[in-house]
Amino acid sequence: MERKTIGFYLKIYLKLIAQDIKSKMSYRADFIISTIGMVCTNIAGFISFWILFQNFPSVNGWTYYEMLFLYGFSLIAITPVQCLFDNNWSLRINVFSGDFIKYCFRPINIFFYYQSEIFDVKGLGQLAFGIGTLAYAWYKLALPVTALMVIKTIVFLITASLIMMAMQNAAAASCFWIENSFYLLDLAFRFKDYAKYPVTIFGPVFRFIFTFLLPIAFIAYYPSLVILRPDEVPVLSWLSPVIGIVFFYISYRIWMYGASRYSGTGS
Repeated sequence: MERKTIGFYLKIYLKLIAQDIKSKMSYRADFIISTIGMVCTNIAGFISFWILFQNFPSVNGWTYYEMLFLYGFSLIAITPVQCLFDNNWSLRINVFSGDFIKYCFRPINIFFYYQSEIFDVKGLGQLAFGIGTLAYAWYKLALPVTALMVIKTIVFLITASLIMMAMQNAAAASCFWIENSFYLLDLAFRFKDYAKYPVTIFGPVFRFIFTFLLPIAFIAYYPSLVILRPDEVPVLSWLSPVIGIVFFYISYRIWMYGASRYSGTGS
């Protein structure tokens, strides 16, 4: 079989996304309402921090603007999951209805083809809000703006995104073996709400879980330390890029293994 290049996949991806966006824009009211709803949800999170810090000057040594930095960082980090991997939510439906079989006969990577069919445009509103929050906190914290700092931020944002992608991919792939897999996927997605808090505010048991079992501490806390507190960066922060790549690859292999065992309705 002819080896597919990155250029080939990029060309296919752009065509698939263009078609999906066109279909979504035909229902503009739904798009506008969904986008407004997402922005309002994020604003509510912003307000919750403001209310909290009206009564407490800091939380376990973390100031208001440092917490806002984590919040903005986590919003940006989970945006790729929202925009690029939204089709994972339909995986269980396609698997048990038998519709997933159509993806098995295309001469391209099945994971790529399945995920490329959907692009959640309203996630861009979340991205804009996250960037605004991060920039505001950055300014208030008087963090330096240098080429190195920008590069570090981008690298560790990608790292954080890979962790969230890995959690969702693995949870979604459970539908190849578990009939009621929605609850596992929903649980994995809801854990993102804990990513906006420093892991140090939790007890030892939850710190261990959120670091080594469900690594949500790598969605914002550990990567952000490289920017926020460069003088006290733990080893786990520097290992974040490697951990992100490894977790994403493992989740990809789980997803592909489940897909390879799929045999149609009732599997």
